[in-house]
Amino acid sequence: MYNEFYGLSASPFQLTPDPRFFFESSVHRKAMAHLLFGLEQSEGFIVITGEIGAGKTTILGHLLDTLDPEEYVAAKIVSPHLGGDDMLRAVAGAFNLQFTNLDKASLLRRIESFLVENHRQGKRTLLLVDEAQNVPPPALEELRMLSNFQVGSKVPLQSFLLAQPQFRRTLASVDLEQFRQRIIASYHLGPMGAAETSEYVQHRLAVVGWKGDPDFTEEALADIFLHTGGVPRKINTLCSRIMLFCFLDELHKVDREVVRSVAEDLARETNQVLDTGDGRSSGVMLSPHRDDETGGSPSGVYDRIDKLEKTVQRHGRALRYFSSVIEKNLLEGTSGEGDA
Repeated sequence: MYNEFYGLSASPFQLTPDPRFFFESSVHRKAMAHLLFGLEQSEGFIVITGEIGAGKTTILGHLLDTLDPEEYVAAKIVSPHLGGDDMLRAVAGAFNLQFTNLDKASLLRRIESFLVENHRQGKRTLLLVDEAQNVPPPALEELRMLSNFQVGSKVPLQSFLLAQPQFRRTLASVDLEQFRQRIIASYHLGPMGAAETSEYVQHRLAVVGWKGDPDFTEEALADIFLHTGGVPRKINTLCSRIMLFCFLDELHKVDREVVRSVAEDLARETNQVLDTGDGRSSGVMLSPHRDDETGGSPSGVYDRIDKLEKTVQRHGRALRYFSSVIEKNLLEGTSGEGDA
């Protein structure tokens, strides 16, 4: 929506993980070092934990992009709550192995044959398990059993587990002692600091051809860190809305006031989603306010009216933009049918 207006080749702050936007902050650099160390060991489990949106999937995607597909066969499971046998079927499915109507013993033999064949061809097999905090202990035990496969002195399968912090409590279970002994590298991915948050925003913009429009002031970048705590996904969410806000108001500078306005909008929308449950919804534009928000003074009321007028104008511009896009698509579709 705003990409063309600012001369960008793509959306800089999309939420979907994309290795193109990998930013090597100090915490991500350390996490990458642990991943590479684990990869060099050619066995066991590598565990990366982090809060929601910390960048776990992105950093693993970056690692996979550096691997030679002629030397590695990798598959990914985004884990729901899988039982033991379900985990084996999920592994088989991830590697495109037929598993229908197979009992457990036959399924294990099929997976083992696949691993042995990859090893024979000089390829290493990697299994990536995302959202591993949802994997119950019985399913983790099945993964451990797969790690027991050997070809001579070599282990043909290595697993990477990405999880939220509560996964560490799961691993602390007495029943998972043998699993813990197979973990050869583990790292907790924390948030970025203020300076790296600023660099992160500018890096993502630069990837899509940003030439300084809109200009982010130093104060605005500092406030982005304060509102997001340096968590990549929160930064992306806030900055995407900032770009939209600036586009609708035709702004070419992001200052503290812009960041504050957008952060307040996001907070208000979040509060509405997390409503008290009394069945009433205030609406984004006309949400109720307390007297202390305006100070009970005429100037406070006028300020609020001014903000509402600007919001209405912004929404009007957005509607006009979408209407023009729809009209353009309809005209192109009609033209295409005529050509046919």
